[in-house]
Amino acid sequence: MRSAPRWALVSSGCAPILLVGSWTIAQVRQGPAYDPATDTLSVLASYGATSYWLMTGMLLVLGTCYVATAHALRQAALPGRAALAGGGLSALALTLVPAPSSGGALEHGAVATVGVVLLAVWPPLAAVRGGGPVPWGLRLDVSLAASALMFASALWFLAELQSARAPGTAERVVTFLQALWPFLVVLSCRRGVTDRAPG
Repeated sequence: MRSAPRWALVSSGCAPILLVGSWTIAQVRQGPAYDPATDTLSVLASYGATSYWLMTGMLLVLGTCYVATAHALRQAALPGRAALAGGGLSALALTLVPAPSSGGALEHGAVATVGVVLLAVWPPLAAVRGGGPVPWGLRLDVSLAASALMFASALWFLAELQSARAPGTAERVVTFLQALWPFLVVLSCRRGVTDRAPG
């Protein structure tokens, strides 16, 4: 089984760093009126927000990272790679339908939901079945556990949206988990080949 290319470590590793770095800078720029526990990331990316362009740029790069990583993960099953790329395209599409400065937006919510679902289902869809050594990140049991954790955190986010207690915290957890997993899969693919390399 071929290793993931070295540049995939960059495309996948940049995603969680970029995500956390951007929301940290954006919430500082937004000022004390913004509460990261109760306010969602969409507030930071809403049209007219102080960091609108920063968050829009982050979504563009984040989506590109997901698409590039999906292309690089040749070891993964094709349906999983397609779902990961679809999650990336959803991130790109969010820049076309930013949340309004107040209230909700059906288009924004629909695109965000599609993206979250695609990024939650890609791990088991990418799992490699059959004989031969498989990188741990592409094993079905590990992939199902990762997917279950993402879905659980997404359900937590939905519950927090309804209660309005800590939707910002829940959203940060689910988006970070979904950004981190592609990097861990790439790492496992490269490590699995390195471990089997002679000398």
